[in-house]
Amino acid sequence: MSAVREAIVLPLLFLTVVLCGAMRPGPPVAFVPPSPFALVLGVLLLAALVQSGTLAPARLVDGRRSALANANGSVVLVTLFLAGAQVVTVLIPPAGGPAVVLGLTLLVLLSLLLALGADRVRLLRGLLIAFGAAFTLRYVVLAALSAPAQGRVTRALQLLFEGATLGAVSQPPEPAAAGYLAFATLAAYLVGLALLPAAGWTFTRVGVDRRLAD
Repeated sequence: MSAVREAIVLPLLFLTVVLCGAMRPGPPVAFVPPSPFALVLGVLLLAALVQSGTLAPARLVDGRRSALANANGSVVLVTLFLAGAQVVTVLIPPAGGPAVVLGLTLLVLLSLLLALGADRVRLLRGLLIAFGAAFTLRYVVLAALSAPAQGRVTRALQLLFEGATLGAVSQPPEPAAAGYLAFATLAAYLVGLALLPAAGWTFTRVGVDRRLAD
């Protein structure tokens, strides 16, 4: 991995994820830090990245590297963890039944990835599908159900839906920019994962295949 990617590209990319993920378009514009539950999921996500070989911590922090190089590597690891926690915060709705369901679903998914020992390709593919499904549920499905009703028929349908779910599904309406900002945050995070220094081995059906990392 080049010094430019380690010292500039990855930290800036993950810091952008943290900033954009924390921003809530207004008015007024607010910044929401990750919750304690999101921090726990961020730890699980970081552990899954290491276990799968997507991230090789020894290529960022090691006794054979210089102090400056280790400092750069530490910044990458810290910003990667914060970015993962902030992405989880972006995907989980702020309140209600959907927040509980999506939070538990992500917890189970990350726990399964750790238990099954997914390799780099399967992990990235699984995260892409899971994050895409969570994004669609929050910013498309729930946004449509929680948006102000246009017309009497739509309003009546929303009232029936809220009555059937005891109001546990509806969310506070969000500006349209929130969905676009969340999409950009997820895209930047996934690009950052693809640029991480990978381990010099991959899982195969017969065991561990050791290879030189790029």
